[in-house]
Amino acid sequence: MIGSSVPTLKVWSYVFSGVGILTMLLGFLGCLGSLKEIKCLLGFYFAFLLLLFSAQITIGVLVYTQRNSLSTRLGTIVESVIKDYGLYGNQTDLEEGWDFAQEKMQCCGWYAPEDWQKNPKIQNTSANLYPCSCQNVSAFHTNSSTNSSTEYPEAGFCTTGATKKWPVYQTGCMNTLQAFLLNNSITIVGVCIGIALLELFVMTLSMCLCRNLDQNYNKLARYS
Repeated sequence: MIGSSVPTLKVWSYVFSGVGILTMLLGFLGCLGSLKEIKCLLGFYFAFLLLLFSAQITIGVLVYTQRNSLSTRLGTIVESVIKDYGLYGNQTDLEEGWDFAQEKMQCCGWYAPEDWQKNPKIQNTSANLYPCSCQNVSAFHTNSSTNSSTEYPEAGFCTTGATKKWPVYQTGCMNTLQAFLLNNSITIVGVCIGIALLELFVMTLSMCLCRNLDQNYNKLARYS
């Protein structure tokens, strides 16, 4: 699962980068079309904005209607990352990303900290290991039986020492992520609506400019 997921993430990063570059290029062409009064460029810019707006609406509808299956899919990927964590020496991109997510969101596992019990490295050792990125620093300080070191690694496995209780966050990252989205839902919806209105305004403006230009295409020759 991890091997197939990392290339997929890289492909999507290239896709988003390409879309961003294309958007900037077409934005420049739209400005050029309005300044030079080139009707074909304005029409092309309008068509691109319409396509982009339609794609955003489609993606939004799909994400909303398929949110349960997307959550299940994401949970499957995370569980695979947890299960294979630390088994291949150097950290993979997904392992580094998951460590970062657990540390910043202050959560542990996808559903609960017990998800990490499926990791073979934790299962097959006599040391009381737990994921360092899950570490609740306040619990670490208050638990006198834990490691007394002042260094708090952000990756890999730590040991609890004599006690078997993990000094980790007790909330799963799925619940933390859902709470974050719920608490910021108004902001997220507001930003999406603002972007949609801006796109509609620009599309309307480009269409009005395009309709008001002369029907011939000798504008370019005028400024050449």
